[in-house]
Amino acid sequence: MRTNTLHQTTSRLFRTDCAVLVLLTTLQIVVGFAPTSFTSSATSRLLASEKGSSEDTFDCLVLGGGISGSTLAHNLNRSGVKVVLAEARDYLGGNVKSHRDEEGFLWEEGPNSFATQPSIVRIAYELGIDDQLVFADESLPPWVNHNGKLHPLPKGKGGKGPKGQIELVFGPNGVLKFALLGELLSWPGKIRAGIGAFIGHAPPPSDKEETIREWVTRILGEEVFLRCIDPFVSGVYAGNPETLSMKAALPKIARIEEISYSIGWNVFGAIFYGGLKRQVELTKERKADPPAPEWPEFEYGNPGSFREGLSTLPNAIAAELGIGDKIKLQWKVTKIEKKSSADWKGNIYETTFDTPNGPQTIKAKSIVSTIPAHSIGDVLEPVMPESKDIFERVRKEIGRLGIYYPPVAAVTVAYPKKSFKDVELPNGFGNLQDLPGFGSLNPRTEGVRTLGTLWSSSLFPGRAPPDYNLLLNYIGGSRDIRIAKLSDEEIIDFVDKGCRDVLLKEDAPKPKVIGMKVWPTAIPQYELGHLPLMKELEAAEAKVPGLWVCGNYRTGVAFPDCVTFGYEQAKVVQHFLNPPKQNNQSETSSRSDDPPKSLVQTPTEKKVPFFLSEKSVVDKTTANSREEVLV
Repeated sequence: MRTNTLHQTTSRLFRTDCAVLVLLTTLQIVVGFAPTSFTSSATSRLLASEKGSSEDTFDCLVLGGGISGSTLAHNLNRSGVKVVLAEARDYLGGNVKSHRDEEGFLWEEGPNSFATQPSIVRIAYELGIDDQLVFADESLPPWVNHNGKLHPLPKGKGGKGPKGQIELVFGPNGVLKFALLGELLSWPGKIRAGIGAFIGHAPPPSDKEETIREWVTRILGEEVFLRCIDPFVSGVYAGNPETLSMKAALPKIARIEEISYSIGWNVFGAIFYGGLKRQVELTKERKADPPAPEWPEFEYGNPGSFREGLSTLPNAIAAELGIGDKIKLQWKVTKIEKKSSADWKGNIYETTFDTPNGPQTIKAKSIVSTIPAHSIGDVLEPVMPESKDIFERVRKEIGRLGIYYPPVAAVTVAYPKKSFKDVELPNGFGNLQDLPGFGSLNPRTEGVRTLGTLWSSSLFPGRAPPDYNLLLNYIGGSRDIRIAKLSDEEIIDFVDKGCRDVLLKEDAPKPKVIGMKVWPTAIPQYELGHLPLMKELEAAEAKVPGLWVCGNYRTGVAFPDCVTFGYEQAKVVQHFLNPPKQNNQSETSSRSDDPPKSLVQTPTEKKVPFFLSEKSVVDKTTANSREEVLV
């Protein structure tokens, strides 16, 4: 059951009270993590039909068939680019794998859902699977386990526009009720958070990079960190907020502070007003670039999936491109070399693979690698000498070698509904036996080893028989690396104990174990020193036209980030292959694969309501899809 591959964990935005509202409204991130499903016999037949090394020269070779690589190949193919994708494993999808058994349980070995974004709806429409999209009930809240009780975080009732904002503040599970009657934060904790949100806080240090814990504590206080942000970080990164870099791991949140200081009268940087200003900007941006009318309706950030699970997406791409044709499975790259070419303006890349049929080579004008950092090794060294040092350097800030991927286990279990505690939940959500919510998070202070539990059967239809509740549990991460050394039985026992502590009656039966996956190298950690490391990679990449070294360690760990990357990187590759003609006066020494100006977001001044006037500060943006604000 143990596979050495990427892992992306699933989480969602968690809001606390008014003081924490703006911070957490930008944290609607669902992170995925795991593989697809093609039968080994079918794969073997396709592999057996493949012949020797291709003499053709492809426009682009995509290395890695996860969600990033497969969506990139889809977009390149759709644009008429001659593309081939090589994947070391025997399936396409990398981090997504869905299963359904004879009893009617549908479960995921990796991500359970995604935070819906236009890129996902768009690709579903293009692949003809948009009719299979399913979305969760927007009114279902996330819950936090604290002091033996489940506490709902503020949530609207699914209203749109101003109505939704009113519901979020004044509704039965709104911010106002949470602030006045909620028990998750103490009154001192609420007051401290309110000061940071509405009055101001200490300025950021100028001589050091802040961790997530340092940033949140400085602005909103220790209690908000321990009871709200710490479990969120565990859910998204399975990481340690004392080593994760705030600007690297949560750049959009960090940027809210910069926006707050840009408001002329907000001299102490109260973060609520920066969040409000960003919300105004987002509303304008979305009105200016609405979804296509032929797409299914959706709400930004709402949890989504497909009727038969997330594997629906990579399976559709596999059917479109063809395994054995434009997709090469069980092809493990061993070497990349540059060769001169008389027929092409630049070098040709010749890539060698170990395959079931022996060594094979592919020639391509360009290469995009989406291989995880821990698997790159010395493959890139012949064409990018700096790569080995970048990916294997000791990070002095944290005493870490390269980019760290901690172990995480995903354990899906089912219990009869009647075995759940027969208690009424706060704010009119009903009985716990019906699991009315997105899931529950366990702050590290609560002593529950499980990081969080997604209530799978409550999110989407058809996940479990009607008399059962299905739970996807994540356990392990940077602060619990010993999980990789435990037996499957021991891990299941810890998961069962966590469920009993939080959700089940004392006499609940043993769990029905539906599925289990241990990921020895799970989510890449955006720790201190990560951004300088990525700048070095970018500089090294700039010396090698036509080669891009990407992956979720660079472009974001969330499922939507991977899909968005596929669209954006396809534009960059197309521009490299067919650059626009330039006159002599406009020629520059820039890298020939730089994207066209239309793809680069340049700083522009934003007009905002008079009460949020700014200090002539421009809106800073980056090309990192991970920074897309999800609300």
